[in-house]
Amino acid sequence: MRCVHGQSGPALPAVLAAAAVLTALTASPAEARRRAHHGGGGGYNPPYAAMVVDAKTGRVMHAVNEDALRHPASITKVMTLYLLFEQLERGKMDLDTPLTVSANAARMPPSKLGVRPGSTVTVEEAIKALVTKSANDIACAIGENIAGSEPAFAEMMTRKAHALGMSRTHYANASGLPDSDQITTARDLTILARAIQDRFPKYYRYFQTRSFAFKGRVIGNHNHLLGRVEGVDGIKTGYTRDSGFNLMTSARTGDRHIVAVVLGGKSVASRDNIMAKLVQSNLPVAYAGARTSAPVVEVAERPRPAVVAERPVATRTLVASADEDDAVETTNSTGQPLDIAPRGGATPQAKWRAGAVGVPASAQAYAPAAAAPAFPAPGGKYASRLPTAEPGEARAPAPREAASPAPKPVTVSPWVIQLGAMDDEGKAKSMLAEARQRSGGALGKAAPFTEKVTHGGTTLFRARFSGFSEAEAAQDACRALKRNGFTCFATRS
Repeated sequence: MRCVHGQSGPALPAVLAAAAVLTALTASPAEARRRAHHGGGGGYNPPYAAMVVDAKTGRVMHAVNEDALRHPASITKVMTLYLLFEQLERGKMDLDTPLTVSANAARMPPSKLGVRPGSTVTVEEAIKALVTKSANDIACAIGENIAGSEPAFAEMMTRKAHALGMSRTHYANASGLPDSDQITTARDLTILARAIQDRFPKYYRYFQTRSFAFKGRVIGNHNHLLGRVEGVDGIKTGYTRDSGFNLMTSARTGDRHIVAVVLGGKSVASRDNIMAKLVQSNLPVAYAGARTSAPVVEVAERPRPAVVAERPVATRTLVASADEDDAVETTNSTGQPLDIAPRGGATPQAKWRAGAVGVPASAQAYAPAAAAPAFPAPGGKYASRLPTAEPGEARAPAPREAASPAPKPVTVSPWVIQLGAMDDEGKAKSMLAEARQRSGGALGKAAPFTEKVTHGGTTLFRARFSGFSEAEAAQDACRALKRNGFTCFATRS
């Protein structure tokens, strides 16, 4: 079993630096003032991002750089625990199940529990070690015991993130140790903060653990807001040099409940003070009535329905149309995170549901714009939405409309790559256009398309590229896209 210690992509620092310059040049005066107020300006690396969401309604109460790519650091372990809780829920493990710590897991850099290779910890000890000590060795061990290896577990984490609607998140390891491919956004993390509480209320209580006794040691929780800020009940801190000081928080009082994320704090104290102010200013005005947002929809990417799998590829066509003590975690630096996502919009509704997703017989697709900008022009939005062909209506002929050429059909290849599943088709198209612009030719003649997925009342649009006859070609394209800040995975069509 192998664990990933983190690595830096050689091309990413230059791209990130260029993005930082462009972001500074295109920031509005209001945005510049907001960054200065929150410690996101003045050349600070990494920049600040934050989001506060009313957990009962899904309403965004506060947002700064909420869609900008950032490194999650040890907040990663929330997803690691999500998958561990899933094992408990399914009866595959219980709290006393022993988890073996491999030699590779034991070699993880701090923060760590420091157990010997070949030793075991119980599932409950592992949960508490992640919540309090933020133990990298135990996070790796959890991944190995569930998936056989940490890389395989990271793939599970990424698939789960996308199924929850965390479309801009990609995991490379179970701990949050530095890796240029380990990326997320403040918006995505608010989805995770809500999802883990919605699905696992029984196990979420572990995030309230103040201290953990292990083999004669008492280990305190890195989350300094527990017991100090009224209403705070969890959940996780994080730090690497590339991420800055991060914090995911849940707070409730009376009938009010919010989740909040702060990324890129300058220090423990600065981050904690910002979060405390966000909680104190937003919790009292949160909605106090009955919950109106649906609990988070987990839309499974796999397994694909048998009827789709049996369909001949040649006949499947689409209409053509994008921690304080944690401070010792870091061992390298990859530069400033890249701000590439559009702003605005309500946080995706988090509702959990298991099961496969039905793929409709036809999916929306599009023809990419000839010169879609990779970065925003001054005063403009990040990426303009591409036109969508509207279905024809039964009415008198309209010469002007008839003159518009029909979109070209796209035949799906044996292998496709997927960048994400968005709640809006325009966002999916923008993501595909951006990927084409920034792929450096890695996509070749691959054809972009969106695939509409509807299940349980929720509609998502998969952003995909077709045109890969072999798995290796699809995986190579994904690797190139990941180096440029995109999430991506290859799958059979």
